[in-house]
Amino acid sequence: MKSSISRRDFLKGFLGTAGLTIAASVTPFGYKILNAADAGTTFKPNVFYKITPDNLVTVYIPNSEMGQGVRTAMAMIIAEELDADWDQIRAVQAPGADGYKSPLLGAQITVASASVRGFYEPLRKAGAAGRAMLIKAAADTWKVPEDQCVASLGRVKNKKNGRTLKYGQLCAKAAELPVPKEVTLKKESDFMYIGKPMARLDIPDKVAGKPVFASDIVVKDMLYATIARPPAYGAKLVSFDGSAASQVKGVQNIVQVPRGVAVCANSVAAALKGRDALKVTWGKGAVPEMDTAYVEKSLNGDLDKPGLKVVDQGNAKQAFGDAPKKVSAEYYIPCVAHVTMEPMNCTAYVQADKCELWAPTQTQTVSMIVSSKVSGLPMNKIEVNTPLLGCGLGRRAQQDFTAEAVSVSKAIGKPVKVFWTREDDIRYDGFRGAAAHRVEAACDAQGKLVAWSHKLAATSILRDLNPAAIKNGIDYYCLWGLADSPNSPTWNCNFQYETPSLYIELLLSSLPVTCLPWRSVQNGPNAFVIESFIDELALAAGKDPLEFRLLNLKNNMRASRVLKVAAEKAGWGKPVAPGHGRGIAQHACFGSYSAQVADISVDKKSGKIKVHKVVAAIDCGPVVNPAPLVAQIQGGIIMSLSAALKEEVKFAKGGVASSNFDNYPIMRMSEAPDIEVHVVKSTEKIGGIGEVGVPAAAPALGNAFFNATGVRARRLPMTPANVLNAMKKA
Repeated sequence: MKSSISRRDFLKGFLGTAGLTIAASVTPFGYKILNAADAGTTFKPNVFYKITPDNLVTVYIPNSEMGQGVRTAMAMIIAEELDADWDQIRAVQAPGADGYKSPLLGAQITVASASVRGFYEPLRKAGAAGRAMLIKAAADTWKVPEDQCVASLGRVKNKKNGRTLKYGQLCAKAAELPVPKEVTLKKESDFMYIGKPMARLDIPDKVAGKPVFASDIVVKDMLYATIARPPAYGAKLVSFDGSAASQVKGVQNIVQVPRGVAVCANSVAAALKGRDALKVTWGKGAVPEMDTAYVEKSLNGDLDKPGLKVVDQGNAKQAFGDAPKKVSAEYYIPCVAHVTMEPMNCTAYVQADKCELWAPTQTQTVSMIVSSKVSGLPMNKIEVNTPLLGCGLGRRAQQDFTAEAVSVSKAIGKPVKVFWTREDDIRYDGFRGAAAHRVEAACDAQGKLVAWSHKLAATSILRDLNPAAIKNGIDYYCLWGLADSPNSPTWNCNFQYETPSLYIELLLSSLPVTCLPWRSVQNGPNAFVIESFIDELALAAGKDPLEFRLLNLKNNMRASRVLKVAAEKAGWGKPVAPGHGRGIAQHACFGSYSAQVADISVDKKSGKIKVHKVVAAIDCGPVVNPAPLVAQIQGGIIMSLSAALKEEVKFAKGGVASSNFDNYPIMRMSEAPDIEVHVVKSTEKIGGIGEVGVPAAAPALGNAFFNATGVRARRLPMTPANVLNAMKKA
């Protein structure tokens, strides 16, 4: 099965093929469904699907498939409203082009759990439009009224005489018809596919080892390149001697590029051996004395400096003075790495008249912009092919690996695959940002919140990703879970609890550490602080943690509902065994709501925590495909627990000391808990799912640890050493 098409093939062949092609012109102001047969090249339409005389329905997927099942989900939405036969559905990756921009995000980008929630309505309307056109084509063919015809499973049936025509027989005639201005969407009760568990389209080929990931790409005359990069942040290249490297068999080129020195060879082994033979001299770097302790001390110290006011609601100072119950605490969350299954890589071929990429990217739009800038070619000369991604997690939204491949190919005039080793992938990652938090809150005599004050000192994310998006010194990516930027398409990454006084302050650290979005961005670490501190407040107020949450989420029906479901399914309130603990937490982000209950045990002698079970409840509005939804929540929980229990990037000599899984451990399969996911039926607007499983898991774990030991974990990760240290200080 062909999994992608190039922009050239799309323009030359697919628009010219006989059949019915439904497209969408997407702009910052919305989208318009149109018939691609009439679209010409002016609109450069985002083709959602195509029906051909062989009766196949080919769906073009604008978002990157990185294991989340987006190809199947989007195909299901089209097939549902089109009334297509699922056996005739084919899904392929769309090329990189402006026409494939997300209606939510304004770019062709796969982030913020925005794929299905962004395209849900456009895809449904596109499918419904095609169905209406096929019905009209059949009615015209039979010369009968349209209401005498009904579409079902890839055919249009004449209700009076039972005659049928396949979509493939009608597609050419339907292609000549105008697209209806208004379409009727199906009722939920009539759904055949949406909401039903459907086997993923990509699984059979994956089981057979057929799909091509970026690491598998081979282009004629391609060389392999690896880059010697600076060992410390801000270190400049002083000099290099490539004479020994050039003597390595297979090494073809040694070139200086913006990020270091690239060794190009006819094999991976030769390139690595050549890099090892390089003699490179680097400058000291921006902060040569920076190590792990330096980073933590710097961020904790920043809490004593004046920050920028983000939210100032009510009168927190007065509320604190009048409240009978006041609690304060400080938390610290370190950097963690993405460690995607497939390390970074990109293949590029820069020629005089075009630049072609085979990039495992989460953002084709930015890949095109970066490649244009580096190659010097105009945007319309950049072709982006997107193979399957071996995991994304936000890391592949950054385009450093793309820029490297383009710069090397431009320098040597040949196709080049720049590959990163696992050590490269960790040392030169853009991490989940580190932050120090100072929180103070107050309750009245009934346990109702009257004030919440939250200051955080954080490593900036937008500084390296998109500095222009930092407005008035505020990096909202650091604040998600506490505050979201005005008119944000991320949907409700805000503080959920009800309080008349809310004060939030941010100070961006001057540390040179590169940070990027990490699954759920800062919703994860911020939720750990918020939900852990909520438990501290519940204790001070003399309330059960669940009772306290429900009291202070009284008007938040969705948050309350997932809390109640998770608590009920987990047996909240039932006694736990000695040495065991149970904790609860909730969080909302990207339009969805989640609550989780964790059951753990603690070995007080070794400090080791074992997570036995996590019960999760999810409200994401309409559900397209239930099985991948559960899988995404399970993956998010395991990733969150891994970061909470084990992961911390170490620094030394101004750079990154962590390098591979021997010194950057992650959760093993044998350590994964039983996970139970309950989807709460909801009629709310569709939300995201890829990231919502992450935030509540770590604080549920931390709260369970307190329940088991009476000790509060205010610093992650909860390694045995950190656990023993916390218990010793308690």
